[in-house]
Amino acid sequence: MLRPLIDGLRHRLKVSVAEVDHQDTWQRAAVAVALVASSAVQLDELRARVDRLVDTAPDMELLDVQIAWPEPA
Repeated sequence: MLRPLIDGLRHRLKVSVAEVDHQDTWQRAAVAVALVASSAVQLDELRARVDRLVDTAPDMELLDVQIAWPEPA
């Protein structure tokens, strides 16, 4: 059930996606999505689209969202 979500995010939204934890745990997964945009507004819109796609994924329950920003150089 996770593969269609990951493929959908990659192909529909053109974002980088990886399963990053719980690979050996039944019915649990941690997925990381990397977003890049030319403005904060575009980034917020893209993040909202990712949220909607995940929220509407069948047979899945979103338990947690963590957002991290890179440290400035």
